[in-house]
Amino acid sequence: MEFPEYSPLSSSAVSVDSKSVALLDTADILRQILELLSPKDLARAACVCREWNGVATDREVIEKTFIRCLKVRRIVGDPSSTGFWRYSGIDKFAISHKLQREDSVTSLALKYSVQAMDIKRLNNMMSDHGIHSRERLLIPIHERNILHDKTCYIELDAYAKREVAVLYLDGHPGVEYFARNSRIISRYAQKKILNSVRRSMGVDSDGTAEYYLSLSSGDPRAAMMEFYDDNRWELEQQNR
Repeated sequence: MEFPEYSPLSSSAVSVDSKSVALLDTADILRQILELLSPKDLARAACVCREWNGVATDREVIEKTFIRCLKVRRIVGDPSSTGFWRYSGIDKFAISHKLQREDSVTSLALKYSVQAMDIKRLNNMMSDHGIHSRERLLIPIHERNILHDKTCYIELDAYAKREVAVLYLDGHPGVEYFARNSRIISRYAQKKILNSVRRSMGVDSDGTAEYYLSLSSGDPRAAMMEFYDDNRWELEQQNR
């Protein structure tokens, strides 16, 4: 009885496959190493070479590094800028306190062991009386261990006028959080577009930028083209 002759893979095929496995292993090892760095060191690592940059600028790696450094369980939501993940200071975090009738800035400062001035600064308050027109206040976090194994929510607070990762000590925000935050982020994004178009046009008035954005149904590029076309037409009329 004859058996079919065994034909091994060619040396070139084996070589290519080995290289692929080696490259894959190298990328995985590099990823695991870079995830152990601090956000600041990860940013430096991105400048070493193209291969390191590809791993160090990966969104998942950046988020994992940030979360591991602060020992939080999870961060819900997307910040308006990726720069949020590059700095791991606790000043990006705040506690959400739902205001009660008997609350005052001083009593909250004592309750959370923070300075009253820091509460007013974070919430963009000129005086203690501003507390009566709000449903909640953001309380600054002064110790990192408060964040350990906690879930935080990215919010753009309408009063504080800043983006923070908010910790709810009672567990999680209510349904109104998602509706409120989506509206605020939408307005914030529209304002950023308006400012960008206004600067590109070289005009001081928001009204001019708003006018051309309305003509273009909110498309910044089309608004700019419309603006330049009008300017060109005016110059042609003046030169006649």
